[in-house]
Amino acid sequence: MYDKVLVPMALDHGISDQTLEIARAITSDDGSITALHVFEVPKGSVSVYIGEDTVERGFERARAILHEKVAGLSGVTPQITRGQAHHAIVAYAVEHGYDCIVIGSHKPGMSDYLIGSTAARVVRHAPCAVHVHRDK
Repeated sequence: MYDKVLVPMALDHGISDQTLEIARAITSDDGSITALHVFEVPKGSVSVYIGEDTVERGFERARAILHEKVAGLSGVTPQITRGQAHHAIVAYAVEHGYDCIVIGSHKPGMSDYLIGSTAARVVRHAPCAVHVHRDK
């Protein structure tokens, strides 16, 4: 059993309920679960066309959606951060001392073999246990 479990959540994937269920099953009775969403700010030439106020509205909308997804789930704390997903997840886990990450994954495609999926990158760089759940 784990005391601090981090569950990264992409708000547009339907796997969150499953990863949160897994987290509940492996968390000790007095443990905690954090649902983390990483808000990726548009990069490169896209950022030239999008104003800061648009980015902030997107961030606040993502925060609201995350809170809706975990509303009514006792023992689950929603958190949101900014950055590149795999870097931000690992950094958050290190900074806050998590002992397990439960992350969802999709069936890998050719590009995942070449550059790697977020889940694969988290597995490679996380300093703690990582449970990867692949949706059927």
